[in-house]
Amino acid sequence: MELLMILIFVLGYMAIAFEHGIKINKAASALITGVLCWTVYILSETDKELVSTQLAEHLSTISGILFFLLGAMVIVELIDAHDGFDLVTKRISTTDKRRLLWLTCFITFFLSAILDNLTTTIVMVSLLRKIVDDRDDRLLLVGMVVIAANAGGAWSPLGDVTTTMLWIGGQITALNIIKKLFLPSLVCLLVPLFWLSRTMKGNVQTPKIEQGNNLNSTPFERNTVFGIGIGALLFVPIFKTVTHLPPYMGMLLGLGAMWVLTELIHSKKDEEERGTRSVNHALRKIDTPSILFFLGILVAVTALESVGTLHHLAEWLDHTIGNVTAIGVLIGFLSAIVDNVPLVAAAQGMYDLSTYPPDSFFWELIAYCAGTGGSTLIIGSAAGVAAMGMENINFFWYLKRISFLAAVGYLAGVVVYVMQHAIFG
Repeated sequence: MELLMILIFVLGYMAIAFEHGIKINKAASALITGVLCWTVYILSETDKELVSTQLAEHLSTISGILFFLLGAMVIVELIDAHDGFDLVTKRISTTDKRRLLWLTCFITFFLSAILDNLTTTIVMVSLLRKIVDDRDDRLLLVGMVVIAANAGGAWSPLGDVTTTMLWIGGQITALNIIKKLFLPSLVCLLVPLFWLSRTMKGNVQTPKIEQGNNLNSTPFERNTVFGIGIGALLFVPIFKTVTHLPPYMGMLLGLGAMWVLTELIHSKKDEEERGTRSVNHALRKIDTPSILFFLGILVAVTALESVGTLHHLAEWLDHTIGNVTAIGVLIGFLSAIVDNVPLVAAAQGMYDLSTYPPDSFFWELIAYCAGTGGSTLIIGSAAGVAAMGMENINFFWYLKRISFLAAVGYLAGVVVYVMQHAIFG
């Protein structure tokens, strides 16, 4: 039974990895994989009630992650629909390559910590299209945006879905992960940034056709929605600390507040005038397949956890590798090959909180490695996949020009984290 479940999981993973080749959305593959794993499990067990109870317990945790993502995606979509991100992008006006590189990367680094690495990448790639005409220059900047977005997302409970998973799962706490991972994540960006900036000289070529002002919202709408939206996202960790309710409750509260605000702003307009700025439109526009992908893959991983497969893997890693740091680094590099979401979910299933308590060395290292290790390949992170799609980046171009920089930065961050832990504990 266990071997059959592993086979189903591996085949599902292959379908996800070769999504573009087989022309099947990874969400569909993940859903089928998850359901089949649990189907095999329950059919092979005599105690059906036990399996159903296990599934219900896992779904309570999974639903928290999904509701959190849903709320965050709708809030971000509302900000974008009201041109709120224009407040950030319009401040980048330099054409000097080095200054543009540093400015773009630092905006990406901090913005991804507040929002998330996927959304930030989309915003920054869209911006670079407006101000950089030469494709070679733009692709180098986009490659660094991927590194910066993943590095910025790793140290924030809001910035990367894997850090969010660990936060919601109780393996890390919000303030501690910010304190412990900020410096390693910053080093992860600075090392490739210094390296690449030495080779960049001159100015970028701006597009010949100037982009017109296509803003559809008033300054009041733009500023208000942006301020309330960012405030709602930042309020989530505060809400969790004060109330001790799960983070998704704070996110849903923020979404409700944003919904009321936008309804009041557009209360005197008819449905046609509201257009893309309504919550109804935002709900239709968000990336629902990504949410279903997370659901499917997390359901599949919890099935393997329930039958003990992940614990067997943990024992094998402990006996074969033994070193906690090496295990964390390996998980980071594996996240460049396969999606980091199931890897972190697997780690959560392999090691319980009695083995590694909340805010322990291992969980902090996993948060950093899973968040930044995926930058070493273009398909290794959601940010990379988004950039790849938007700019049609070739896999081997990224491997040749960016992967080495990303790997060096990733390992440098690991060294800084280990040294920081050894000195300060």
